[in-house]
Amino acid sequence: MTKFTDLKLHKKVLKAIEDVGYETPTPIQAGAIPPALEGRDVLGIAQTGTGKTASFTLPMITLLNRGRARARMPRSLVLAPTRELAAQVAENFDLYAKYTKLTKALLIGGVSFKEQDQLIDRGVDVLIATPGRLLDHFERGKLILSDVKVMVVDEADRMLDMGFIPDIERIFQMTPFTRQTLFFSATMAPEIERITNTFLSNPERIEVARQASASETITQTVYELPSAGRDTSKKKRDFLRQLIDQEGEKVTNGIIFCNRKVDVDIVAKSLKKYGHDAEPIHGDLDQSYRTKTLEGFRDGKLRFLVASDVAARGLDIPNVSHVFNFDVPSHSEDYVHRIGRTGRAGRSGTAMMISTPKDDKLLAGIEDLIKTTIPRGETGLKAPAEPKQTEATAKDDKPAKSRTRSRGGKAKAEKQPDEAQAEPVDAKPVEAAETKKADSPRKEPRPRGGRGKGRNDDRGPKVVGLGDHMPSFIEKSFDERRAD
Repeated sequence: MTKFTDLKLHKKVLKAIEDVGYETPTPIQAGAIPPALEGRDVLGIAQTGTGKTASFTLPMITLLNRGRARARMPRSLVLAPTRELAAQVAENFDLYAKYTKLTKALLIGGVSFKEQDQLIDRGVDVLIATPGRLLDHFERGKLILSDVKVMVVDEADRMLDMGFIPDIERIFQMTPFTRQTLFFSATMAPEIERITNTFLSNPERIEVARQASASETITQTVYELPSAGRDTSKKKRDFLRQLIDQEGEKVTNGIIFCNRKVDVDIVAKSLKKYGHDAEPIHGDLDQSYRTKTLEGFRDGKLRFLVASDVAARGLDIPNVSHVFNFDVPSHSEDYVHRIGRTGRAGRSGTAMMISTPKDDKLLAGIEDLIKTTIPRGETGLKAPAEPKQTEATAKDDKPAKSRTRSRGGKAKAEKQPDEAQAEPVDAKPVEAAETKKADSPRKEPRPRGGRGKGRNDDRGPKVVGLGDHMPSFIEKSFDERRAD
């Protein structure tokens, strides 16, 4: 069996690995580290959670141990699709480079340009960045990429999903042709394959089989709810809270996955309204808020993290007791990735998913991938609990004003119960009914203006309609026409 000591890594790197407690590399690490140390381009195909980050940080630290960076000219570049992934790469670098004198800079959105410029001006060995922020610094003339010796593209398939491929191609063209490129992706879409054929030179291809099965320590259940039309999303939120309440103290913490960012916000707000400790995390939120939310969840101060796939991809969050799939993932592989957040390192975990009839094909694809039928759970909905009144939700509980208005502009008054019931009708001759109708007083027409208020006495007499009075000139014209 291969060990880290067999991979020709620098002794300072091996010492840092020993401090962490690792001895045996994962398949992607064992396959990627030797050719990377030889200076070859590497094309790694493996799912998140297989140890890809260490497979490029360890050889990078070894290769860069000699030499010194110049101002604004980083010696290596790591591109990641999201701020959280970039921050996680930076943490790994700090972990494994602690016995070296190598420096780094993290360029991500939501952080002051001034602080990042100061780091770049001093010179850094490793530059870790998201594509957008990297190009911002370059266009401001604060960054020179002509001295990059090692370039890493991590999670390339997510780069494609987020529309970063044109930026990646532009960044490749800014770096030297002689650079070494380490390229990692979970899938090989045609667009990604075109980039690898263009910018990689005779790469060593390491492909680790996709994870097509969940850990046996994870208890999986799917709840198939009937469609409720426009109320389907609300029914799903009600059912999610019911699942949480039924689990009770078993839920020490949990991640709730949604397919869309707008649903992330809605579900988080709904949980907070009903007294649950929950916060959202997705790409549109401020970086300081996202960092604070993740730290609170890791430290146990936050119970529920409502997340999208992009925001949560690659995050290493230990000791997650439950994973709730509010939406069935659009890609079957994402299901294994999501529920893999619980039941880690031999611990037990629980994964629950809510499905509706429109998700039948997606659910079938997931079961086909994992080669098993996910057990179905009981879906009898209980009456939803009343929201707990808090200062944050007090404003939301104010009664809404009625939008129904009459022709005159005044809101219609609700009928009283006595008015809503019709009087019993006595059987009477038709002549009597007609007589009664004729004798009944005629209702006066409703005056216009003033939102239903009557005219003031000083504005003259009330206008009489044509039904009550016929002007003489009109009557005369009728008489003349009859005479003809």
